[in-house]
Amino acid sequence: MELGLFVRGLVIGLAIAAPVGPIGLLCIRRSLAGGFALGFLTGMGAAAADGVYGAVAAFGITAVSSFLVAQQGGLRLGGGLALIVLGVMTALKRPAERTTADARAENLVGAFASTFVLTLANPATILSFVAIFAGLGLGDIAGGGAGRSTLGAATVVLGVFLGSAAWWLFLAGLSAAFSRQVPAGLLLWINRLSGAAIAAFGIAALASFFV
Repeated sequence: MELGLFVRGLVIGLAIAAPVGPIGLLCIRRSLAGGFALGFLTGMGAAAADGVYGAVAAFGITAVSSFLVAQQGGLRLGGGLALIVLGVMTALKRPAERTTADARAENLVGAFASTFVLTLANPATILSFVAIFAGLGLGDIAGGGAGRSTLGAATVVLGVFLGSAAWWLFLAGLSAAFSRQVPAGLLLWINRLSGAAIAAFGIAALASFFV
């Protein structure tokens, strides 16, 4: 039973993470500019947030999901503004030659934290999880209160996290493999284009708030 739940969790994690969006663009750009670790930690922030939302759906924490859905307007507004700011900063960023060890450590922590917060601030994420879990008959796995049910819910959440992490491992690794072949001039344009795309996602989020 747990193995089947784990596999389904893996599939859900991959399905949530794989579509190209602002986090994917950030992961690719940071992998190209700063290497594998920076890109991977960018994705892992999103994977951790996916794990949180997966837990909300798997354990049937209706109070949390109801609160998030009720506050989705404010979350969409805040997330949209954050994406626009992040997009502008990315577009204006110039390729750096080298950074100190302390700066690299701060960059890694910031890369993880920024995508963790951005993913949590996206109400569509929890709605996607709730819909997918309900469609697969996985809603409120722990609702029975039995140890096996709790273990099943935890197994699904672990699968979701690892499925999402596997995607970011692949995307960051693939992007970093090409980082040496990308000249500074091209990287500057990648910054501009990815920044514009991220800002566009933010504008779309704001537009949905006002509509």
